[in-house]
Amino acid sequence: MKHAMIPAVAWSLGCLMSVVWLCASEPAPREIDLLSPPPASGPDSAWKYVSEDPQSRLEDVWSFRDGVLICRGTPKGYLSTKRDYTDCVLRLEWRWPPDKKPGNGGVLLRITGPDKIWPRSLEAQLNADSAGDFWGLDGYPLDGPAERRLVVESPQFGRLTNLKKTESLERPAGQWNQYEITLRGDKATLAVNGRVVNEAAGCQVMPGRICLTAEGDEIHFRNVRLTPLDK
Repeated sequence: MKHAMIPAVAWSLGCLMSVVWLCASEPAPREIDLLSPPPASGPDSAWKYVSEDPQSRLEDVWSFRDGVLICRGTPKGYLSTKRDYTDCVLRLEWRWPPDKKPGNGGVLLRITGPDKIWPRSLEAQLNADSAGDFWGLDGYPLDGPAERRLVVESPQFGRLTNLKKTESLERPAGQWNQYEITLRGDKATLAVNGRVVNEAAGCQVMPGRICLTAEGDEIHFRNVRLTPLDK
């Protein structure tokens, strides 16, 4: 009987090794450097420039130098990817310039609908002292603990849902901060400088663009990297 079990054991081990080989041979999700090449004007750019001033040019607001994307802040608007993403991990670094007062900024995900100030989307807030907050803009739904959740009806911006961060981990102006935003199904997780400070549920699941905002204040970005999780 012991000898009769050897072929069965060998067959089982062979099946297991085949499964392991298939799993190992599946390509890992590819990380995309969204700033390579850097945003530029023209139809070949991976980014679209949107501004409240139709006469302004991308170069009037955004510049790229030594690996850093510099946003002047005005006129208000944003840089939007032309490609849509649903589930993804977005990692980036940002800072406020050392010689200026920190101000307003944000990262928008799953943008749908027409371009405007501000489009329907999930915002990972970058406003000074509020980095780590989530906002559902123009009716974008999200849910979380009632004690940290606030819904506002705005005549200008529509229904806004705010989910406050659990703690503040921002660094002083001039120092780089890290953001990691994970969207998976209807769940969103936000980490600031390596620690999770916010988790939202009930997020609308649909493909949409990603953008970096210009909200009136100078802000710098670098190492903006995206790992799509879409199957």
